[in-house]
Amino acid sequence: MKIYRIAFAFIAILSSSFAAHSRNDKSSADSSPESAQAFLGRWDLTLKAPDREYPSWLELHEENGQLKAEFVGRWGNARPLPRAEIANGRLKFVSPKEEEDSKADLVFEGTLNGKILSGKLTWPDGKTWQWIGRKAPALQRISPRNWASPVPLFNGKDLTGWHEDKPGASPVWKVENGVLVRPDRGPELINGSKFEDFKLHIEFNCGADSNSGVYLRGRYEVQIETDSASDPPSQRMGGVYGFLAPSPEPARKPGEWQTYDITLIGRMVTVVLNGQTIIDNKEIPGITGGALDSHEELPGPIYLQGSEKGRVMFRSIVITPASK
Repeated sequence: MKIYRIAFAFIAILSSSFAAHSRNDKSSADSSPESAQAFLGRWDLTLKAPDREYPSWLELHEENGQLKAEFVGRWGNARPLPRAEIANGRLKFVSPKEEEDSKADLVFEGTLNGKILSGKLTWPDGKTWQWIGRKAPALQRISPRNWASPVPLFNGKDLTGWHEDKPGASPVWKVENGVLVRPDRGPELINGSKFEDFKLHIEFNCGADSNSGVYLRGRYEVQIETDSASDPPSQRMGGVYGFLAPSPEPARKPGEWQTYDITLIGRMVTVVLNGQTIIDNKEIPGITGGALDSHEELPGPIYLQGSEKGRVMFRSIVITPASK
């Protein structure tokens, strides 16, 4: 009887030790590089506010053993975050209050369930927002062998085929003498058709101290400006906002008519300004702040930015889709 008790106690100790060791192993695995690996890469995010949804984007990568994050919030350009960490199977990253027009930093916390990254954040007013993320698609596509016929998007007479993002907003876009005129700090102007891969020809005239842009698939902005000389190169004239800088950097020509010829195939973009290639088949990593949505796998429209300052005009907007 005594030997049985000793044996039983020995087995119990072994079992307890094994369980504790298993728990420690699990805890270590949760914060191990292997478990963190699943979080790395580009994520298309959607922030779900009580009144609407905001497109967003996140890229996580490791640098010298440290987790680094690039983030596009509700507006603006891609920017590095001051803090991002993965511990015990949970992701946490912080967007500074200065970037969010907020009284407090926004703290995102989430978990990975299969292929879905999701979580919550508390807005400074105390309301809880949900957010969800899916891995951004690679969009690796072969250049099309054939192109369809060119399609004019602007008829030179009125706004047929276009709509403003805020119906009833004032001021409004107008057509004057065959030219599409953007109001100072007005609504965005969105074309009603959606496209995957295409070639776009667009002519524009950007007044002094003015700013606009053309969004490809409603997600990637090619910058138009005469007011951003002090901003980083990717935010200046000809850049894909926040991601790709033009080279060579073009001179600003306020008040002059200019042309963009832009080819977008998957994520690969070529931008030709006034006949000169300034971005040559470069990859666009993610969406621009102000994108219509973050569903990069889907076709999207051309849209013209109206919310910035100054006078900007457009004419001859023609798109040539890739043949299916």
